[in-house]
Amino acid sequence: MHTVTKKELVDRIAEDTGTKRVLVKKIVQSFLDDIIIELGRGNRLEFRDFGVFETKQRAARIAQNPKTLQRVHVPPKRTVKFKVGRLMKAKLQEGMNTTSSPAAGASQTQ
Repeated sequence: MHTVTKKELVDRIAEDTGTKRVLVKKIVQSFLDDIIIELGRGNRLEFRDFGVFETKQRAARIAQNPKTLQRVHVPPKRTVKFKVGRLMKAKLQEGMNTTSSPAAGASQTQ
């Protein structure tokens, strides 16, 4: 698995659209900043076919340090939940079918 960075995405978008890299970088960063701002406000962000970002409140709980077995209070916190959209789900499933089918075929023939 390869990690794709923001720089690589910016370069790819700039090349695909024929737009200057600096402008694409500003637009992408502005988009990401706005997502953070809206989630910080507790808003839900829905991008059709891509997915939905929303915040969830996690309750306070008592956890345990695995080394010392000492009980530790974990305060409540907000976290971000992402639900995969229809097109992304289909693309991920398509990737699973292509990568897993040769292995599945190999294990069936043995």
